[in-house]
Amino acid sequence: MAEVTSEMIKELREKTQAGMVDCKKALVETNGDMEKAVDLLRKKGLASADKKMGREVTEGIIASYIHSNSKIGVLVELKCATDFVARNEDFVTLAKELAMQIAAANPLFVSTDQVPAELLDREKDIYREQMKSSGKPENVIEKIIEGKVAKYYSEVCLLEQEYIKDGSVKIKDLIKNKIAVFGENIAVGKFARFQIGS
Repeated sequence: MAEVTSEMIKELREKTQAGMVDCKKALVETNGDMEKAVDLLRKKGLASADKKMGREVTEGIIASYIHSNSKIGVLVELKCATDFVARNEDFVTLAKELAMQIAAANPLFVSTDQVPAELLDREKDIYREQMKSSGKPENVIEKIIEGKVAKYYSEVCLLEQEYIKDGSVKIKDLIKNKIAVFGENIAVGKFARFQIGS
């Protein structure tokens, strides 16, 4: 059994932002293996992240991003529950990453529930028209429309978009991972994207 030192606990705490007791337990459980302890804390954190996602967020920051050609600019509001997290370097970095995502991927909404019903109905009508002459049964057409709606959401809703730096991760999962790390809810508030000539 490897000895768990206070230096190891401190290092794990810095890496994960988890509490001292949780860090010690994770190191004991993984026999002092730092990487496994980080993974263990992240797994535990993700499980509790789901519970934290509904909690109120009253603190946060506004981050900005100006593209190198100075023709695209973004302001984004990233909210959290405490001022302590709002001032954390990782939280600030996340806000800047989101601003960059908005500049590159040009979402229209934060989440699917913000998409107006009439806009969604119009999209579905277009998909239905496209499928009319396909000869496919109605239930198959509905499944195809569901898939097209999901693709539409992934284009126009920030949280449903693939992260520009890692296509295997959606923005909502990127945020969920940070909720697990910080141990409190994080939510995107509003954003504004400005582009010269559009």
